[in-house]
Amino acid sequence: MANVVIPSNPEDRRKIVNALNEMSASFTRMDAERDLQKDILATLEEDFELPKKYMRKVARIYHKQNLIEERSNFQEVEDIYEGLMG
Repeated sequence: MANVVIPSNPEDRRKIVNALNEMSASFTRMDAERDLQKDILATLEEDFELPKKYMRKVARIYHKQNLIEERSNFQEVEDIYEGLMG
């Protein structure tokens, strides 16, 4: 084993296994949330013909409340693009 020292103390090993169990549960919740988000986007696309690609971005902006920052970032990208291509 590569320079990894596994504690021999049973209490420490139990704490490590408990931490791994918590991480695993967290991963499960994250997977479920991703599935829910995909389902919501699919419903919006199906019911309202709103493309998932754009609604995902709108949802992120809505969540972070950062439309002004996103506009600024896009303006910078647009300026760079026009500077190179224009």
